[in-house]
Amino acid sequence: MKHFTIGTAGHIDHGKTALIKALTGRDTDRLKEEKERGITTELGFTWFDTSDGDRCGIVDVPGHEKFIRHMAAGAAGMDLVLMVVAADEGMMPQTREHLDILELLGVKKTILVINKCDLVDEGWLELVKEDLKEELKGTIMENAPQVCVSALTGQGIDELKSLISRMVREEMEPRDVNSIPRLPIDRVFTLPGFGTIVTGTLLSGMIGKGDILQLYPEGRSCRVRNIQVHGENQDFCQAGQRSALNLADLSTDQIRRGDVISLPGCMKNTSLIDVRLVLLGDSQRTVINRERLHFFTGTAHILCRAILLDAKKLEPGQSCFAQLLLEEETVVRRGDRFVVRFYSPLETIGGGIVLEPLPAGRKKRFDPDAVKELVRKEKGSLADVVEMRAEEAGLRLISVSEIARAAGRTCEETALAAEKLAQEGSIFLYEAKNDSFVWHRGSMAALAAALRRDLAKYHQEHPYRRGMPRAQLRTTYMKSVKLNLFDLCMDTLAREGVIWQPGSDIALAGFCIPQDELREAITGRISSALEEAGFNFLRVSEIDLKAFPADAVQDIFQLMAEENILVRISEDVYTMSRFVEEAKKFVEDHFQKEEILTIVQLRDHFGTSRKCAKLLIAYFDQIRLTRKAGAETERVRA
Repeated sequence: MKHFTIGTAGHIDHGKTALIKALTGRDTDRLKEEKERGITTELGFTWFDTSDGDRCGIVDVPGHEKFIRHMAAGAAGMDLVLMVVAADEGMMPQTREHLDILELLGVKKTILVINKCDLVDEGWLELVKEDLKEELKGTIMENAPQVCVSALTGQGIDELKSLISRMVREEMEPRDVNSIPRLPIDRVFTLPGFGTIVTGTLLSGMIGKGDILQLYPEGRSCRVRNIQVHGENQDFCQAGQRSALNLADLSTDQIRRGDVISLPGCMKNTSLIDVRLVLLGDSQRTVINRERLHFFTGTAHILCRAILLDAKKLEPGQSCFAQLLLEEETVVRRGDRFVVRFYSPLETIGGGIVLEPLPAGRKKRFDPDAVKELVRKEKGSLADVVEMRAEEAGLRLISVSEIARAAGRTCEETALAAEKLAQEGSIFLYEAKNDSFVWHRGSMAALAAALRRDLAKYHQEHPYRRGMPRAQLRTTYMKSVKLNLFDLCMDTLAREGVIWQPGSDIALAGFCIPQDELREAITGRISSALEEAGFNFLRVSEIDLKAFPADAVQDIFQLMAEENILVRISEDVYTMSRFVEEAKKFVEDHFQKEEILTIVQLRDHFGTSRKCAKLLIAYFDQIRLTRKAGAETERVRA
């Protein structure tokens, strides 16, 4: 069974509620005020099944100008709209405003229903049809099918039902049930014995009984105790269905119309959004920079300021890129439609589409880079959004889940888009423990250029070092990136032929330590001094190296240790590796015959001082060849 939502629109008293009653047999006017006044002041809901067995929820929206905000709320999630026009009155102001709102909200499927045909003769009806044909030219309803009915007598109702069934069967695609569930709340109330109830049209995904959800923008958690769809208890509801959720852990005073129910942590609050702002062609208003407007999206109504980014002002029929500074936080996703109304007097003047729900900050007006970025976002797919987010993150890297939250998509969808980009070579994709991270190829190229420059300078200043220490490079370029991700980035640069990684250092690809005269001279002086000293170890300062640059001497000591020519046995004492190996063999042979080795025995065997013997035995403790055994001067095998 397919699930769709049908809405009504049209001027006050043109028979929308009566039409729904004729279609379904139910009255959507539920408030005492509505019964007494005969007009709909709040959203009403019911349903009916088509001849093909598909279920259509119906939203009855108010027609009076005073209730336009409810109409905008009701239009969120509509798949098909019945535009109702009374045959005895024809097109009226609120009909036009409703039509504008439907167009701004991206409603594609409509039926023109000419109601109250029993009140006019055939000639008058033809005049109304001609008049409507002219009025609807250039609108989304220019080619809409039309049906003449009388909700009172039942004339044309069967024909309307057949038309709805055909359009549902042939022209409507089911909504996406595999994406993040998102339900904008349009009603909040309590029922004795049940507690808090919220209703709305589920725009995407599925919600199941027992699910743990989150209320945005408040951030409160809740549990779904029960679900009703069209008055029947269900185990789950899915995209396209009018749904009522019985929520635990939330009271009605913690919820308001305009809030959104979704999965925990999958969306992010915002008070700044990038948009394409469109002004209606028949609007009587001009929008200037920082104009205060009423902003409607989903079921939310928020005041905002419009910052025009590529226009000095917005005239009727024009559009521009803009940033909306919202006076309250909300949650939106890329591609969401919205309506704006003039601050005062209150009238619908335009709307648009959300291009970026979480911009990095305020943009400068008439900034070419900012406009270029929004052009890409306006035209781009989810893959384009992933690539753009990766590019914006630069050397910080960004997680797939963070991109998914910003785009209002599932992690699975976003991961697929990222994998495609990785296969194409636009980004690098790294798997971490609980998430995946993306690195833009452009950011890699920028870092590669910086490393070629800075490592070349480093090698020039320190020619006898294997490279820059990894920790220093990370602190300089990628301090905010976790160590495991940094290592993956370095592996990528190595594969790309930019660097190589000798041990814990990083060097330019192709770099090798020069075997020049200075190196040979320092190496020779160190080796001869230490060979002559033997087991009477020398401190570095005791070797005559004053004729050489101090930095070069320090680096060559380290290099000779890395090449296993020398062994550093304490902070400022080195010796030749062969002496250490000779001492190790003596210790191992000694333990074959005796359990205890004393410092005196070590001293006497090598004819050295007690001080040097203590240095040597401390080194053996450090490498776990020996360990203390009671007395300070005694050692056993480790």
